Amino acid sequence: MKQDFLRQKLTPAQRLYGLFCCSYSVQAAEAISQSGYDFLIFDGEHCPNTMPGLHAQLLALAPTTTASIVRVSELNQGLFKQYLDLGVHALMVPNVQSAQEAELAVQFMKYPPLGRRGVAGSVRGSAYGRRKLSLEQANAQVALIVQAESVEAIQNIQEITDVDGVDAVFFGPNDLAADMGYFGMPAQAEVRETIAAAIQQVRAAGKVAGVLAGEKDCAFYLDAGATVVALASEIGILVAGADALIERVRTQYETEQR
Repeated sequence: MKQDFLRQKLTPAQRLYGLFCCSYSVQAAEAISQSGYDFLIFDGEHCPNTMPGLHAQLLALAPTTTASIVRVSELNQGLFKQYLDLGVHALMVPNVQSAQEAELAVQFMKYPPLGRRGVAGSVRGSAYGRRKLSLEQANAQVALIVQAESVEAIQNIQEITDVDGVDAVFFGPNDLAADMGYFGMPAQAEVRETIAAAIQQVRAAGKVAGVLAGEKDCAFYLDAGATVVALASEIGILVAGADALIERVRTQYETEQR
């Protein structure tokens, strides 16, 4: 799969569906990558993903058409370099609250003179030195997705969206809900309407909008204009399935024994 695969698909006209990957499991990534999702987001913010572990997960995706996104833990130039040199298709930056922070993320993504990215030779991102690209091609390979997850980010959404080099803005209902005083209530009406309005601002600027939305909230955000939707996490699916199975079995057979 070409490294610019996801960036070419990130358009306001094309809907993409994916999952967060929180288990840092090669087997889970390999299995899910064959399910037909457009992307998997490997979480480096809340989950203890190591670089070698992530490398193995990316290899598991390689034979498929499922693109890789890594959510970084913070605006850290060193981390950006390592993730980019691993050959990911996109980086997601959490809790971007201003145009200045978005501009810094772009700086870390781009080679000079547009940015500060260091040039590496024998790394996976360049096919171990075999892939020769022009500066323009190299700078256009990997997509940058910034997350808007706070009231401040919503207030600055126009300025963040307008930053050249930001390919998509992804909304996090859980953190935004907490910042708005609705901890644990991401489906609260005010939170949903706030995100929907911000999505429309992003779309009006010609950029791609994304969101974390469960199946029951998916239609609402699609109607608002979101085209990149993370539906769940693989751990969430595992836990829900495991809980439901044991509940059904115990309910059926323990009731029969009585």
